[in-house]
Amino acid sequence: MLPTVRDLTELTRLFEAGRDEELYVRWSRGPEVDLADSGTSRDGLTGIALPGLSANSLRLERWWHDRSLRLWLARRLYDYEHLRDLRSPGVRPWVLRGREIARGPDNEPLVVDVQPLAWVADEVLQEAQLLVNEQGSREWGPMDRRVPR
Repeated sequence: MLPTVRDLTELTRLFEAGRDEELYVRWSRGPEVDLADSGTSRDGLTGIALPGLSANSLRLERWWHDRSLRLWLARRLYDYEHLRDLRSPGVRPWVLRGREIARGPDNEPLVVDVQPLAWVADEVLQEAQLLVNEQGSREWGPMDRRVPR
């Protein structure tokens, strides 16, 4: 059974424990479903099978310097929270270790050799949203394509 991360502090600890590894967050119905279904994703526009699972890197970039790790992880969750509503019922975020094999059509990492680490609880998403909103930026928001043109 996969453990569940219950707050940003716990997610930060998980990240720090795997700092030398490539950690990702994926929004789906879970590793059992994803890995049973050939461990690949499909391009939403064309339906083409991709060579790995689409995920979002949690890698802390050097340019972030010594800024808050909690804020970094919060924004990585916040960026893609809309996928929970967009994809289907039962979609949740989960953290995994893996190896990037390619990039998908949205320039997202496609990951193989997946090792599930933890589910991310709704409370973490709420905490992430609050932390991001506290930044007060009018120029930044989630990467949601559903926004009207």
